[in-house]
Amino acid sequence: MTLTIFDGPYSRRASITRDIALVVGFSALTALSAQIAFYIGLVPITGQTFAVLLAGALLGSRRGALSQLTYLGVGAMGAPIFAGWHGGIGVLMGPSGGYLIGFVAAAFVVGLLAERGWDRRFWSMALAMLIGNIVIYTFGLPWLANFVPSGSVLSVGLYPFIPGDLLKLALAAVALPSGWALVNRVGR
Repeated sequence: MTLTIFDGPYSRRASITRDIALVVGFSALTALSAQIAFYIGLVPITGQTFAVLLAGALLGSRRGALSQLTYLGVGAMGAPIFAGWHGGIGVLMGPSGGYLIGFVAAAFVVGLLAERGWDRRFWSMALAMLIGNIVIYTFGLPWLANFVPSGSVLSVGLYPFIPGDLLKLALAAVALPSGWALVNRVGR
């Protein structure tokens, strides 16, 4: 029985190295996007969801989710990579924590839909990314409810963010073809 280390045109080592580079790269993109932040209350409007949606669409479910887990892990250990150059577990325990945790699930869901062909057309990818945003809110809003007065969670944690999220979603869907070109060049 012969054991080969080659799998297609790339060795397994090159494939693993490429995967690590992509996961770390999209974690870094999320960190940089976090610094595009505007505070309108307890939860900042940032560029992060743009990076999260692209991570899922371009990396697929597993690597996309892993890129966001990496981002959260590095930030939780204290690296100042969350919005406003903050870091530490306290950020995850604060008002934005649920949204941040939702990034992992959103990247997974968007990636899963992309793997099923939703990334072939602009409108189906935009819908997949809208679903990703809904996933983020599904995690973020219940957590935020622990920090705001009863009955105000939607006015504080949803409504102000809808226009920006729709813009980021559209930009991410438009950026997808360029993203594919970049991802395909990594590790070659």
